[in-house]
Amino acid sequence: MSMSDTLATTRRQIRTQPGSRWLWLTLPALLFFCAFWLLPFARLLQMGMQEDRSTQHSGYWTVLSQPHYLVSLLNTVLLSLAVTLVTLMIAAIVGCFLARQRFAGRGILLALLTFPLAFPGVVVGFLVVMLAGRQGLLAQISLHLVHERWTLAYSLAGLFIGYLYFSLPRAIVTLVAASEKLDRSLEEAARSLGASQWRITWDVIVPGLQPALLSTGALCFATSMGAFGTAFTLGTDLAVLPLTIYGEFTNYANFATAAALSVVMGGFAWLALMLARRLAQAKGVQ
Repeated sequence: MSMSDTLATTRRQIRTQPGSRWLWLTLPALLFFCAFWLLPFARLLQMGMQEDRSTQHSGYWTVLSQPHYLVSLLNTVLLSLAVTLVTLMIAAIVGCFLARQRFAGRGILLALLTFPLAFPGVVVGFLVVMLAGRQGLLAQISLHLVHERWTLAYSLAGLFIGYLYFSLPRAIVTLVAASEKLDRSLEEAARSLGASQWRITWDVIVPGLQPALLSTGALCFATSMGAFGTAFTLGTDLAVLPLTIYGEFTNYANFATAAALSVVMGGFAWLALMLARRLAQAKGVQ
């Protein structure tokens, strides 16, 4: 059999077995998924069922029955929601402005706004300390004006500033790109029909940006739920889940409760991502 006949036979076999071809193509991704997500997460689920060192109950029951764990969960969820909402509001306004305006220095301004993408969470926490810590800019100004040091860095307010600083550049990049793809003719049609700028924003711009807002908000929420470096830099006494998990397995070797808290935190982040996906799909169907 000639080489050309062999190649032709191989092509026919591939065409007649499309399922096996796609299976081989997706095999590396499946192996990576199993090795670095499925197996570790299954181990976390199993470990959370073991007995807690202090309560002698399973890690999951300990998380549900101990108030300080529930407070940590509530603080983390509320903080992540607040960061997400404020991030989306600021990033949507900035994104629409930069997408519609052309002026000298626009590229430099966009580069400056997205420059914090290069900073890890530890650096972001350090910047918050420099701004609102005991020796920070806010403390120096307040000491000069009212003879009292105002500090926000070592509280949930400081953590909110750090998470906001961390999330804004990512949201701005996404929403600038989404705003540039909006159909401006729809706005012009609404304006010609006498719609106010508020109605145009609410009825035309926001629905057009909704898929980008949903996906960006879900990622922002998930990132804020699990962000550790910024929280650790600002203080290990903050009652948020990443620091609570860290304390359980480093200070107390309480692996069962740490695993249960990790599963709960991952579950909330996963629900946010799934909800955003469902809402985006429903918007696409409409």
